[in-house]
Amino acid sequence: MLTELLSFRGRYRILHLTWFAFFLSFVVWFNLAPLATALKADLGLETSQIRTIAICNVALTVPARIIIGMLLDKYGPRITYSLLLIYAAIPCIGFALAQNFSQLVISRLALSIVGAGFVIGIRMVAEWFPPKEIGLSEGIYGGWGNFGSAGAALTLPTIAAWLTFGSSGVLNWRLSIALTGIIAALYGVFYFFNVEDTPPGKIYQKPKRARGLEVTTPKDFLFLILMNIPLTGVLCLLAWRLSKVGFLSEGQLYIVWLLLLGLYTFQTYNCWATNKELIAGEKHYPPSDRYKFSQVAILELTYFVNFGSELAVVSMLPAFFENTFGLSKAMAGIIAASYAFMNLASRPGGGLISDKLGSRKLTMTILTAGMAIGYLTMGNVKGGWWLPGAVLLTMLCSFFVQAAEGSTFAIVPLIKRRVTGQIAGNVGAYGNVGAVVYLTLFSFLPEGATGNKIFFEVLGVTAMVVAFVCAFFLKEPEGSFAEHHEGEEEVLKSVAVFAKD
Repeated sequence: MLTELLSFRGRYRILHLTWFAFFLSFVVWFNLAPLATALKADLGLETSQIRTIAICNVALTVPARIIIGMLLDKYGPRITYSLLLIYAAIPCIGFALAQNFSQLVISRLALSIVGAGFVIGIRMVAEWFPPKEIGLSEGIYGGWGNFGSAGAALTLPTIAAWLTFGSSGVLNWRLSIALTGIIAALYGVFYFFNVEDTPPGKIYQKPKRARGLEVTTPKDFLFLILMNIPLTGVLCLLAWRLSKVGFLSEGQLYIVWLLLLGLYTFQTYNCWATNKELIAGEKHYPPSDRYKFSQVAILELTYFVNFGSELAVVSMLPAFFENTFGLSKAMAGIIAASYAFMNLASRPGGGLISDKLGSRKLTMTILTAGMAIGYLTMGNVKGGWWLPGAVLLTMLCSFFVQAAEGSTFAIVPLIKRRVTGQIAGNVGAYGNVGAVVYLTLFSFLPEGATGNKIFFEVLGVTAMVVAFVCAFFLKEPEGSFAEHHEGEEEVLKSVAVFAKD
């Protein structure tokens, strides 16, 4: 596969086109951070307002990943990804034209939906690659696409400087952000006309109902409802944080909480509507068609601790190096960027290890435990440390974090093929849940070495707990290293018999 990867033919063409779609969605999603200071200076915003806008950047990503997963399973990745990329232009242009804080918040909330694009490519890649290669292919998709955040940081300030007219001295953040959305929209049109949902001869499997996640036992339905609570709970937490910076009054906060309770009720109703025959005892799945929702729940927890911690650490790492070692902001930023740069190799590496080790469960357990040890060690980093050693430790820790992400999504497409989009949406959403929880905790910790130590220790302990859960409760997916996905062999045999007749 590594040799064929350099080609631009067949399934590798689909992989390259799809990871670049994810790359652009991440450029759009992270186009604020590199230009935040220019935005602040131009509109005279306070620091608390900039932080509020940053919170809005992830606010709707959690429910969007669930909804996108449903649309994906129903309509397919080709049209879903194309429309999401085209949609990206609307909030980007809206944000670029904003004249006050309220307009910035509204357009940023709308833009946070673009962060759900990751889910779509998971199923597209799974349709084109066999189970035995799913780890590396999904790792390349996730790792190379995830680099879009670093791509935005590296290019947008320079582009904004090129686009600056006049002598105001303020970078042209407006045109730069609008440009990212326009490019994404153009690529969305290109993507629609250049990919297909499945290879020739394969059938795109869809659930009969896509209103909620289909489960196969009544016990799993109750488990599903329970695991949906944090997805709404984290939005309540975000609303509370918005109230603390004065964006929401106390009365408005209660109204938002009431609306979110209604959202959870509506989500629960849709899950019931999808599974009502099962719950009523009118439908029974044969053993060959069942899957255990507990496995989805465990993967949600793994993504909570790996991708959730990555988003949290990336946001505090520059200040960590600057304050711990007395570095300049520029040098601290460059060192901290090494954490994100590791995505290019770490996430595909985690997928490749999962493919080659012969046990996806063992890979997940080892990588999560390695991540835990890395974070616990980083908690002991102090000013007296040798700086190159601290940098190497950070990069080693980031390898385990991002490789664990790759290992997570080496398993997701193998659980139940026809609902892969919704499973990927739920698991992906938990990554954002983890980020919000970890960042909220960090905001309460004291500044300096003590707060950093507690933060990294919390990351390490929660990762170690999840590693033990993986070791004792995660199951090896059936057909983990097969030549064909679930149900494909029967379809291919039928096609062969029909062609022969």
